[in-house]
Amino acid sequence: MNNSERGSFTGKLGFVLSAAGASVGLGNIWRFPYLAAKYGGGMFLLIYILLAVTFGYTMIVAETSIGRSSGKSPVSAFRFYSSSRSMKFGGWINAVIPILIVPYYSVIGGWVCKYLYEFIIHDPALIANDTFFTNFISGGPSAEFWFIVFAAMTLGVIFLGVENGIEQVSRIMMPLLVVLALIISGYVLTRPGALAGVKYFLIPNFSDFSFMTVVTAMGQMFYSLSIAMGILITFGSYMKRDVSIEDSTRQVEFFDTAIAVMAGLMIIPAVFSFSGGNPEALNAGPSLMFITMPKIFAQMQFGRIIGILFFALVLFAALTSSIALTECAVSVFSDELHWSRAKGTTVTGIIMILLGTLSCLGYGVLSFITPLGMPFLDFFDFLTNSVMMPVSALMICILVSRYMGIETVVSEVRTNGHPFRREAIFRFMIRYVCPLFILIILISSVASAFGIITL
Repeated sequence: MNNSERGSFTGKLGFVLSAAGASVGLGNIWRFPYLAAKYGGGMFLLIYILLAVTFGYTMIVAETSIGRSSGKSPVSAFRFYSSSRSMKFGGWINAVIPILIVPYYSVIGGWVCKYLYEFIIHDPALIANDTFFTNFISGGPSAEFWFIVFAAMTLGVIFLGVENGIEQVSRIMMPLLVVLALIISGYVLTRPGALAGVKYFLIPNFSDFSFMTVVTAMGQMFYSLSIAMGILITFGSYMKRDVSIEDSTRQVEFFDTAIAVMAGLMIIPAVFSFSGGNPEALNAGPSLMFITMPKIFAQMQFGRIIGILFFALVLFAALTSSIALTECAVSVFSDELHWSRAKGTTVTGIIMILLGTLSCLGYGVLSFITPLGMPFLDFFDFLTNSVMMPVSALMICILVSRYMGIETVVSEVRTNGHPFRREAIFRFMIRYVCPLFILIILISSVASAFGIITL
């Protein structure tokens, strides 16, 4: 697919909402509040914001510039700037990551669909039962059905294309997501004891500062902003040249951070109210969203309505991220194999169903198969998030600083006379600090996965 045949966003708003939609996902809603509660509340939030405007900003600018300047998806973009074997590897690892993530991400998206459906038709007390979630994910056909429902929604948007599909859905879902987050946060803050959670989350206490606070904030920021997944390179290739990369990046990081903060204001005060002020009551990952939160909703006045709004919000967040990941895969097939969008989307859908089924049944009939001692979903998550993404990010830093050249990025950002206000930060971060941070993330993530340290 040559540049003249590539889709494109209509303007800055289309890119910002789509890129923000890619960034705002399950990590913002179930991982951010848990880590913030565990590692110092306001201290964690302060460090996260500082990292987002330096480390995160640098990586977003780099990836978007690679995409727009080359007009290609990750594999072709890396090859555009270097024919070395290591850079070819860098391009392909960027391309493979979304292909591996979107199947298991869609399984979790199916869980969200199931819970939204259950809150609509049943009393929250039934859903809050301790065994409801485990019975569902180990049941087989029901989990597979809801996984396919979510995958079909994702693929339907991809079939429609960049402007008519991804951009239009993002224009609808992202504002709705913000409205729902504000409604839920506003209601949660009226619960008894909730303000103690707000204080803990928003006010930094420097006695809570630790090295692990920095490491976990760094890792969360890395995943939350969709860095090194191939998404930003792909979306950058759809960005028109009259759109400011720096302004767009600033708005994406603001949007993503704002949603993460609102997720914290939805969940941390609710758990504080439910637990009597104990931040350790926040469980990690799926158990927070599918076990703890339904129990809280079951005890709330208007809990069923809040549960419906909450899972609708989570569905929008999951769907926008899934769409971005799938588009990345389809774009690679189009650029490398010259397939039509319909063919690329169909093949991607087949891969989603096959790999997603492994993850879906990994808690049931396939539970006896545990690569590296993990269920399939956890294994794919470890492989992509803990290993491949940090390696991919390191390759991006090397591509920019050694092959593409920092001056090329600077020139791309300044296209059409746009300013590059944080140029000095970018130059220093991409050359020295980002590679160091990425190595810390890689080592700490792998160490955590094998139980050497606890994150």
